[in-house]
Amino acid sequence: MKSNNEIQQSLRGKTVVITGGSSGVGRAAAEAFALEGCNIVVAARGKEALDETVDLCRDLGVAALAVPTDVSIAADVQNLANKALQFNGRIDIWINNAGVMASGKFEEIPMDVNEQVIKTNLFGYMHGAYSVLPIFKRQEEGVLINNVSIGGFMPAPYSAVYSATKFGIRGMMECLHGEISDFPNVYICNLYPQIQRSTGNMHSAKFSGLDFKIPPFAADPRDTAAKFVELAKNPQKDMFPDVTSKLLTGMYRLFPKPVINTASAGMRLMMKLKNAPSDSGNVLEPSTQPHKIYGETMLPVPSKKTRLAVLAGLGLGLAYMFLKVKSSGSEE
Repeated sequence: MKSNNEIQQSLRGKTVVITGGSSGVGRAAAEAFALEGCNIVVAARGKEALDETVDLCRDLGVAALAVPTDVSIAADVQNLANKALQFNGRIDIWINNAGVMASGKFEEIPMDVNEQVIKTNLFGYMHGAYSVLPIFKRQEEGVLINNVSIGGFMPAPYSAVYSATKFGIRGMMECLHGEISDFPNVYICNLYPQIQRSTGNMHSAKFSGLDFKIPPFAADPRDTAAKFVELAKNPQKDMFPDVTSKLLTGMYRLFPKPVINTASAGMRLMMKLKNAPSDSGNVLEPSTQPHKIYGETMLPVPSKKTRLAVLAGLGLGLAYMFLKVKSSGSEE
């Protein structure tokens, strides 16, 4: 097995495949690995947006290739792997990142939208792993990184099918860890970030009557992309990349019913106040403009000190709830 120093060596010259690379976290990841001197292969359904990402990478002085791909189609993903191998003779890092989301009452989201969410998110990650793991095994090395989101540990209110895909991805990768256990230099890494300040929210399908804008405390996509690079250099099984993702999942583990019931009640209240038209977003079609890293927030982005203060307050509130529940249990 490689030593820690060998794993942390430069990524220069490595070939990285990134699905969902046309905007948001995927484009930020392409930029981050280009800055490391990697060869970049980006995949998404929309060619024009992909070409913009390729231009970004080439401007940073690295070789880059766009492969239009619908990750929900196994043959498309196999073609992506084949084109990546032709590009530089090997694949060193594969990032499963493409994903879609539909929010609204479960029974009011059209079934074709629900089914496509499953095909893109769950089947898409399955197709990626199915195509690249045999390559890694032949090479006897490689890193598969899955951008799972905290949805792999806690449900997103009024996004039942999206939540099902994220729990499913986590379960699938847990099993695949066992299957690669006799390949010491092949790694599967799962990242569990919170909601991103990216274009993903703007592109999502909405059947809730809400025209979502990104909350101001959402994570910076470039920070998430930096964690992809960190995992590529020093692989680990699971990573929560920010304090918020740890705090939210920790709160859900301690108080699952109050957390999901409160979040769902908040969504119901907002859905009564808003009446935006239903929109299938980028679930059935490629993402429309804007094709960029950052999306539109509902409020100005707070300073780092403000974010830390709010997180500290949430942490204290969580500790108080935990002690109160523990105290009530001991009195019974």
